[in-house]
Amino acid sequence: MIPVTKAYLPNKEKYQSYIDRIFQSGWLTNNGSLLQELEGRLAEYLGVKNIILVANGSFALQLAYKALDLKGEVITTPFSFIATTSTLAWEGLKPIFADINPRTFNIDPGQIEAQITPSTSAIVPVHVFGNPCNIEEIQAIADKHNLKVIYDAAHAFGSEYKNQSVLNFGDISTLSFHSTKLFHTIEGGAVITSDDELAKKIRLMINFGIESPTTIDSVGTNAKMNEFEAAMGLCVLDEIDTIRQRREDIWQDYTNKLSNIVEMQQWSEHGKNNCAYAPILFDSEEQLLKIEAKLKENDILPRRYFYPSLDTLPYLDSKQICNNSRNIASRILCLPIYPNLKLDDVQKILNIMETN
Repeated sequence: MIPVTKAYLPNKEKYQSYIDRIFQSGWLTNNGSLLQELEGRLAEYLGVKNIILVANGSFALQLAYKALDLKGEVITTPFSFIATTSTLAWEGLKPIFADINPRTFNIDPGQIEAQITPSTSAIVPVHVFGNPCNIEEIQAIADKHNLKVIYDAAHAFGSEYKNQSVLNFGDISTLSFHSTKLFHTIEGGAVITSDDELAKKIRLMINFGIESPTTIDSVGTNAKMNEFEAAMGLCVLDEIDTIRQRREDIWQDYTNKLSNIVEMQQWSEHGKNNCAYAPILFDSEEQLLKIEAKLKENDILPRRYFYPSLDTLPYLDSKQICNNSRNIASRILCLPIYPNLKLDDVQKILNIMETN
C-alpha cells in the first residue's frame, strides 16, 4: 500500500540516545532540557524570534486566539483542514468565510473586507500547502480595521516569503508537528511571535498560568510538549535537509510529468516551496473520482485534501457561499509524497495518471 503520506522515522539508535538522556534525568515533561534544546535549534533553523512548543497544532491556534483576546467574528478561509475552523468554534468565536483565489488556493484578500463587521476581531488566513498568502494586502486590511492577524502555518514549515521565514508575519503564526508533517514531533505544534511580551504570556498559558511554585499569574491550560516528543523532533531536525530534498525530488517529478494534463497550484512569486504536499487539480469531479478509483485499485491512496469546503458544514451555520472554494474542493487530489517513497512507486503513480 502507498499512502498519501507517511511519518518519517529516524535512526532508532539516535532516538534511543535521546531517550537514555530522559531516563538519566528522570525529567519527562514540563520544559525539560530536550524541549529547550529543540526550541533553540528550531528558532535558529527557521529564523524566528520566539517559538513556543506545544502539545499539538490545534492547541497552538487556540492559544493564539486566547493570547490575543479575540472576540466575536473571525474571518478565515473555507479551504483548509477542519482544525482552522473548529478551533475557532471551540473557543466560542464565529468563523466568517472569505472565498479563495482559485489558482493559489489561499484566501483572496479582495474578499475579506466585505465580510468585516463591528464584531470582527481578527483574520485567520492559511498558507495552504505551505504556499505564502498575499501578506501585504492582508496586513493592510488588518491595519485599516484594527484587526489581529493569526496565520495558520500548519503546512508551512520551512516555507519562505521574500527570503525570510513566512512565520515572521502577522501577530502570531502557528505550526503543526503532527507525525505526517514535513517536520514532526509525533504530535505537537508551535506558536511563533516576534512580540516578547506576547511570547511570555503564552508560555504562562501553556502551564496553567503558573509563574512560580507559589504564584499563579493567570488562567491557563496544559498544552505542554513532553520530552519524548522533543527527542523525536531533535532527531528529525538533524535530517530535515535530506527530508526536504527527497520530497522536492518527488514533487519535481510530479510537476514535470503532470503539469500538461492537470492543473498545479500557483505558487507565490515571492515564496519558496517546501514541497510538503503534492496537490493536483482535475477538470471535473468526475475525472477525479475516476483517477482516484484507478489509483486505489493499485493500492495507492491519494486524498481529497481539502474536502469538503468548510462553508458547507451544516453545524457551522455559515451564511457565506464560497463558490471558488467549493469548486476547488470538488476537483483537488493530493498525491503521495514522503521521503521514503520509492522511485518505482512514483513512476507507477505517474503511469496511471498519464494513461487514464
